[in-house]
Amino acid sequence: MQRNYQTNYSRPTNSQELITQTAFHEAGHAASIYLGNKQKELPAVFFQIQIKQNDKLYLAEVIDGRLIQNLPIAGLELFENLTTKQKQDYQLAYQADIVNLLVGPLAEAKYISIRDDEALNFNLFNTHSLNYYGGYSDVEKAYAYLDYFISSKTQQEEVMLELFSQAFEFIQKNDNWKCIFNLANYILSSEKDVISCEQAIEALNHK
Repeated sequence: MQRNYQTNYSRPTNSQELITQTAFHEAGHAASIYLGNKQKELPAVFFQIQIKQNDKLYLAEVIDGRLIQNLPIAGLELFENLTTKQKQDYQLAYQADIVNLLVGPLAEAKYISIRDDEALNFNLFNTHSLNYYGGYSDVEKAYAYLDYFISSKTQQEEVMLELFSQAFEFIQKNDNWKCIFNLANYILSSEKDVISCEQAIEALNHK
């Protein structure tokens, strides 16, 4: 879950500002993986945040954190032959993973809206808007999930809209945003190459 640097965002950003946007982007992913899954009573999954930086480059990336990775590969290959309960488990997993992908660029968008003192209006957003907030690969992965599990393009868009709405609702909740804010600042102040799952969770829960 790495922020794309090929952004079309119309306002110029200096390197420090892009670093801050990246921190909020990845903090959004991590918060959704930990808090979002927990709120949905889904299993906890391991993740970590890798940071690479020098005088010319800054990259932060959430590694792992996918629920679908913890389900049997055989089930993915023989999805149509699974029981109703097994199919439901896969559906819950991939839909949560999609929400977790979308929360990253939405968190970056919310940070920018707060920075610029502008309202974040759901009706002016769609998944393609997330390209402006480093979300191209996140959206691409989300649609790859839908392509695998849902053949109808119309149904795919219906499900995507619902999951996009869930992701937007997640970042708009004050408690969730406070956690994203805490972790983003932890990422920005960290001198580590890797922030462990435990360290990220501690930062999310910081009072």
